[in-house]
Amino acid sequence: MTDTAILMAQLAPKEGVNKTHLAGVHVFRGSQYGARGPMCYSQGMLFVGQGKKRLYLDNQTFDYDSENALVMTVPLPVECETFASPEEPVLVLMVDIDLVQLNHIIRLMDEHNQIPKNLNESRQSGYFVAPTTEEMDCSVFRLLQALQSPLEAKVMGEALVLELLYRLLESPNAAPLYALSLSHTRLARVEKALSYIHRHYGESVEVDTLAGLVNMSPSAFHRCFKEVTASSPIQYLKKIRLTRAKELLQAQKLKVKDVATQVGYESSTQFSREFKRYFAQSPGECARL
Repeated sequence: MTDTAILMAQLAPKEGVNKTHLAGVHVFRGSQYGARGPMCYSQGMLFVGQGKKRLYLDNQTFDYDSENALVMTVPLPVECETFASPEEPVLVLMVDIDLVQLNHIIRLMDEHNQIPKNLNESRQSGYFVAPTTEEMDCSVFRLLQALQSPLEAKVMGEALVLELLYRLLESPNAAPLYALSLSHTRLARVEKALSYIHRHYGESVEVDTLAGLVNMSPSAFHRCFKEVTASSPIQYLKKIRLTRAKELLQAQKLKVKDVATQVGYESSTQFSREFKRYFAQSPGECARL
């Protein structure tokens, strides 16, 4: 086990997502192989200390591991496969992207004429993989060290997260991260619509409303939305509703019909049918796990 993996393991004593002393920073531990299945990734940066995860999105397959960091510029429903064992658990540092921090760094880079000139507007999907560098690995290690202490996390944590963001902006694949900070780009507009969906998924959400929110025609919005998320707006909304429903069923043990209503379904029968199609188990089976 590497020194980085040891620090992550100390911060993640239990299975699943572990909180740290710094808001917006978590460490994931998984000690079993996880078969390919649907889940929703939050907007953030993911650095692997040990093991590997494989994502399936829009007929594409890609891995992230100790040599490749994953950046989710928007929250995305994906299918994920986890490669781990009790002897070698997968360990992942998960850091939320703070748009205020991101805008601050990019503004400073602009003042020093360090914004790349060849940012490709057509390459603005909701994620990218960044090959890890020695500088990036050092930044991750220093953050993990600081997280061992509540005081050090409080004093240095935010600065170390800023450093990580800066290192990722140096990546040759970072165009989507820059686009997220620029209000006129397609990615930034779609991100605004996604934020609305995540706040209002339990209500009636119309595509025309989303398009109007970001000053785009419905057809242009639909096209850009699919470029960024690999889903149509309606498909994305359905996946978010079902993912949230699964969380409610497992955490709060609510009745299926109550969960269906809470996530925006008028028909509990339709909800159960779509839930089983998406997760390969019924809502009742999910609640009993």
